[in-house]
Amino acid sequence: MRFWDYKIAGVAFLIFLGCAPGASLSQPKRNKTVWNYDGGVFFATDGSLPNGACFRVSGGMNAGDFFDRLKRVDDEHGTVFLRGPETVIQFPEVLAVSFAIRDLPCDPGVHDNGPRTYLTREMMGHLQLMVYWKSGLDLRAVNNVRGVQTRVERIFPHATALAAELPQRFEWSYQLLVPSAGVPLTDSLVFVFRTDEGRIAARVAARL
Repeated sequence: MRFWDYKIAGVAFLIFLGCAPGASLSQPKRNKTVWNYDGGVFFATDGSLPNGACFRVSGGMNAGDFFDRLKRVDDEHGTVFLRGPETVIQFPEVLAVSFAIRDLPCDPGVHDNGPRTYLTREMMGHLQLMVYWKSGLDLRAVNNVRGVQTRVERIFPHATALAAELPQRFEWSYQLLVPSAGVPLTDSLVFVFRTDEGRIAARVAARL
């Protein structure tokens, strides 16, 4: 399902588990694990384009003080989200998502032929973003995602005297507001980056 298909332009953002019920007592108990989400939820992945350019997507989602003191507890009884003694089951009304994209060398074996291809403004202008909520195998398109800010910065080499001789490199930064009222904390927020031809260039999920 394709819902929102905004070009990620070079200089402007075009609005853009627990044990099963009834499990036998003879089954081994799960060890208790606790995850803390102070500072929000972070995500990262690597992607590539058909022309040989590779890149890294990294970012996070937050919502004021919502994630402060929020914990996920997994044990033999299942999964529960707690903030102190309070049980939390849903995300707040809106999540603030920020992420950055910059090129990086491809992993060995991904693109071995020819010189390295660097990510350019033109390539970014043909990259498209789709956002979904994922529950199990089900993907639900997110409507009314709003772009707040975009920024493009050139990355200068450490040897500044060689900057004029080296290919220009950039970092693209974006901020979004994603509606999340009523969404259970067990759902994941999925970002899919596609080329104009529909090929998936990168996919990453922010999950608790």
